[in-house]
Amino acid sequence: MSAQTKAVMASTLELPFRPDPQLTEVMRLRVQSLQQRGQKRQDGERLLQPNEAVYRLDFTKQSLRFSHWTVRLPQSGCLTVTATSQLWTPDLTHLMTRQLLEPSGVFWRAASDAREAETKCYEADAHEFGERIAELAKVRKVMYFLFAFGEGCSPDTVDCSISFTGSGDC
Repeated sequence: MSAQTKAVMASTLELPFRPDPQLTEVMRLRVQSLQQRGQKRQDGERLLQPNEAVYRLDFTKQSLRFSHWTVRLPQSGCLTVTATSQLWTPDLTHLMTRQLLEPSGVFWRAASDAREAETKCYEADAHEFGERIAELAKVRKVMYFLFAFGEGCSPDTVDCSISFTGSGDC
């Protein structure tokens, strides 16, 4: 193994997406409150769907370059990961659709896939999404994401992380 390869391997940082049950609950309470009062969402407001949960990514370093996604789906299903583009605090402000980052990361496994098959994704979108996250990491310590679980996925079955390479000054 070359010294350059060792240096790259040593500076790889894998960050797991962590569920944020408190913020998920705040968003669910907003939906429940609107339903109980018979009110509609604010214009442009993005309400949490029943199959969605809030996750967070804590950046321990700021100067990062996107490397790759690691998404494990043990069975067939689909996971859509959408980032918020602003410093969003759902306890103080409602999530607005304009705060959602494009593109989303879409990952899936088909029922016909072999048990050991890798999770599939739209590679160009996933790569662009990862690069945008790395850009936002330069000015953020935390980012929030909406995970939408579909077709057999659930928070209990999904394992998702993102890996970056860091420059020497991070």
